[in-house]
Amino acid sequence: MTADTAAPTPTAAPDRRASGAVVPVLAFAGIVVAVMQTLLVPVIKDLPQLLGTAPSNATWVLTSTLLSGAVATPIMGRLGDLYGKRRMLIASLAVMVVGALVSAFTSALLPMIVGRTLQGFAMGAIPLGIGLMRDMLPREKLGSAMALMSSSIGVGGGLALPLAALIAQHADWHALFYGAAGLGVLAIALTLLVVPESQMRAAGTFDLPGALGLSAGLVLFLLPITKGSDWGWTSGTTLGLFGASALVLLLWGLFELRSAAPLVDLRTTARPAVLFTNLASIMVGVSFYVVSLVLPQLLQLPKATGYGLGQSMVAAGLLVAPLGLTMMVTAPVYARLSAKYGPKFTLILGMLIIAVGYGAGLGLMSAAWQSLVIAVVLGAGIGLAYSSLPALIVGAVPASETGAANGLNTLMRSIGTSVSSAVIGMVLANTANTVNGVAIPTMHGFRVSFLIATGAVAVGLLMAFFLPKPDRAPQLRASSEEDANLERAEQALRGFRGRVLDAAGSPVPRAKVTLIDRRGRQAGAVVSDEDGGYALAVPAQGAYVLAARAVGHGPLASSATHSGEELAVALDLSLPAESVNA
Repeated sequence: MTADTAAPTPTAAPDRRASGAVVPVLAFAGIVVAVMQTLLVPVIKDLPQLLGTAPSNATWVLTSTLLSGAVATPIMGRLGDLYGKRRMLIASLAVMVVGALVSAFTSALLPMIVGRTLQGFAMGAIPLGIGLMRDMLPREKLGSAMALMSSSIGVGGGLALPLAALIAQHADWHALFYGAAGLGVLAIALTLLVVPESQMRAAGTFDLPGALGLSAGLVLFLLPITKGSDWGWTSGTTLGLFGASALVLLLWGLFELRSAAPLVDLRTTARPAVLFTNLASIMVGVSFYVVSLVLPQLLQLPKATGYGLGQSMVAAGLLVAPLGLTMMVTAPVYARLSAKYGPKFTLILGMLIIAVGYGAGLGLMSAAWQSLVIAVVLGAGIGLAYSSLPALIVGAVPASETGAANGLNTLMRSIGTSVSSAVIGMVLANTANTVNGVAIPTMHGFRVSFLIATGAVAVGLLMAFFLPKPDRAPQLRASSEEDANLERAEQALRGFRGRVLDAAGSPVPRAKVTLIDRRGRQAGAVVSDEDGGYALAVPAQGAYVLAARAVGHGPLASSATHSGEELAVALDLSLPAESVNA
């Protein structure tokens, strides 16, 4: 997301209208990549034996996917904004297919980790799909479509459990990866056939130093979270990585604030509508992963423990599957509620339902059917909450930043699931009973886990209440090419427009033009196009300063006043030193 990018501009793209199959195809792609997160859950306990390695090493098969997915989501979102969302979506799926095939042909640890890392990169498909929907769908279809795409993370994870369990129980475990590769190829083929490329593009260039800095900071942060239980939470390695992460992310933030075309516009991210949505997303991610960790274990523990429900691997997967199915059917319900009350209301309602589900779940752990009830209630709540997040983000950022903004939001959910995995894993390990050298989770540990999820939802509710009320119609009105063009035209009639020129009168492309109000605050920013042209909307009539800067030229500050009329004030800016006043 960048504050200084120009409004989204159409570029050459296939002259095709979005068909009715676009939404299910994009949702299917989202489900396919989400499957990668839970693909190996049924064989987690057997991984050390299957790979011929120690348990601590086998956990890297899961950790690698998590880390690469966290890194990929914001980067692929930004690349999609710059170079085409459909193109980057296909690239994400192709990398996933390669990774699945690498894993399918090996039983060695290192190649398996490489394959799983490549599979994780596909997580960028979720924000790319949401961005494509915003760019091409009409307003009346956008809400439910984005809800389904956002929920595909949970849908894929929920549906993968019983299917993966069935395959693992009756076939060689490598068949899991062959199946994943086949789904990826099918998703690529359907995308090529059905989904047109968006013509919306953000101006600017890809921020490679910013991408490297964010990747390093995320890896340094998530690595001790996922491995802290093995290394020790107070060990020098864990604390050192946390400290290094804080330092790298701080330096990265300072770099991004000074960058002309940052990977993540931290000023936009700091807006209350974006900030509190992302904070709530972390808490929703925490709550979602708790049920995925607790219910399958409770269902499969033998009845001899006194509290285990004695279900087979496949039966446990089928009993948890309604979690994903309920999330899927919640999308149209969300669309109606959101259209009437707004996405903030549906986010709060979803988290209240999650809290009710976990609260009731504290007393509903004594029968298999009770697990089914918990899965359905939590699926409804998580589905509403997940469905609300992209609408809140899309309504708070320009159309040109949709991919990067939703990529960052998806990252926040991934951080939530990572924290949840680490904390719940630690709780279950510390409360387990050891029988014949085997650690068996206890009912006390399961209930503490549900209490943690309830607490996370309570924090998320607090964040949601801080979300501002929209002071205008949400930016979902720029949901199609026609609406976006109309919005840009309207904005150009309410501000300043002109060209950035050098001393010889030649146009200066990619010059940063910043609008500053009378209080010295930034009111807008844009990058001039290849002909030096720029257009900046004004939030209100009054006096402004337009500051221009370009590589190889000195800075320029030009004062101007906008009367509030529905006409653009024409103002050419001459670099490097000549000041032009309107």
